[in-house]
Amino acid sequence: MTLLTGPPTGIPGPAGLPVLGSMLDLRRDSLGTFLAAQRAHGDVVRLAAGPPGLRSVFYAAFAPEGVQQVLASEAANFRKDHPLYEEVRQSFGNGLLTSQDADYLRQRRLVQPLFTKRRVDGYAAAVTTEATATAERWRTAHDGRVDLVREMNRLALCTVSRILFGTDADAAVEAVDRCSPVINDYVVRRAYVPVKIPRRWPTRDNARARAATDELNALCDRIIARRRTEAGAAADGAVPGDDLLSLLAGAGNDEDGSLDPTEIREQVLIFLLAGHETTATSLAFTLHLLARHPKEQERVREEIDRVLADRTPTAADLDRLPYLTQALKEAMRLYPAAPVISRRAVEGTEIGGFRIPAGADVVVAPWVTHRNPELWADPERFDPGRFAPEQEAARHRYAWFPFGGGPRACIGQHFSMLESVLALATLLRAYELEAVDREVPVAAGITLQATGPARVRLRPRAA
Repeated sequence: MTLLTGPPTGIPGPAGLPVLGSMLDLRRDSLGTFLAAQRAHGDVVRLAAGPPGLRSVFYAAFAPEGVQQVLASEAANFRKDHPLYEEVRQSFGNGLLTSQDADYLRQRRLVQPLFTKRRVDGYAAAVTTEATATAERWRTAHDGRVDLVREMNRLALCTVSRILFGTDADAAVEAVDRCSPVINDYVVRRAYVPVKIPRRWPTRDNARARAATDELNALCDRIIARRRTEAGAAADGAVPGDDLLSLLAGAGNDEDGSLDPTEIREQVLIFLLAGHETTATSLAFTLHLLARHPKEQERVREEIDRVLADRTPTAADLDRLPYLTQALKEAMRLYPAAPVISRRAVEGTEIGGFRIPAGADVVVAPWVTHRNPELWADPERFDPGRFAPEQEAARHRYAWFPFGGGPRACIGQHFSMLESVLALATLLRAYELEAVDREVPVAAGITLQATGPARVRLRPRAA
């Protein structure tokens, strides 16, 4: 790493308004603003937002080489000290998504055994059970139409709750569905305002967010306490059950000890956040894109029928459904669940020939890199063939990075792919989909958020 001192020089970027800079553009459409900045100014861009005295300046690196520096080769110099991560910490706790340094390494060592391929493959039955229940419920859909945004959020939430909480899943689904949007909106608003009202002040927003956070914390604490009581009553002291919460409660080793109840709750809340919203986004947009492209949908369905016939998909089928997986990856290219990833530089360094100062906020943006016409021909076109093995092998590792990368790459990547492929196979075998809404507006929150419906018309297939 090349360490540099002094101010940055010559980094291009949008001028914005004379007083507010790019603040209004970023608030109105941050993803469009980033995309326009790359098209107009290149792969390293400087953006300024806010009035003088309260102005924030940050830098964006869009080329795969710059992304690799930030996430992988110089990852130690780019920390999760961005205001968004601090707000997530205060609302959801210091779990794997937000922890750093020794805390992160200890948590990763304790949690990693729960996400081995063998362990994750064991969750396949929970995925197909929930997906089958969704397919059955769709048979009574009003006018034969459903909104994929809401439906896939429900499916992913039910699935991750079943895997996390086991027999307590139903109570968790209702609480998370009600409380999570309140907390997410609060976190994002606070992360990007120049002056933050203290959380302890008795404002309406503070009170609503605190009540939602307290409810989720209390729910997790009750279930954790029950698990520990059950463990104490067991003859050998082992934590009963194979749901993820029980496994977290039983995780430990001689070097790192075990997770205390607060740490368990913080991991659970992060898994709920990261494990259902991201997968729901991938599911909804894969189905919607296939509904808009009937020939691709038919090719995917022919593969599903050929591989599965009339049996329920299993984890072993993940490698047997390559074209479905390619369609999923292409949807994740166009609609990455984490569209922008933020870091803060510890030391000054150089990216793409430009000096980035110490202490600078730096973002990389899958939303932009995944749409770079130098990396992806006709980038707005849906083309699962882009992810044929030979094409993947020819691309830069960080031309496509929906799961991040480097030492902080998503620990749940295999779980997300397994859940998505098995759920898609289950639903597409049961229905043909026709798009009602051609375009779905989106915005960047903690994850990518659809701001309008993605409705489709269902045509049940013969059993």
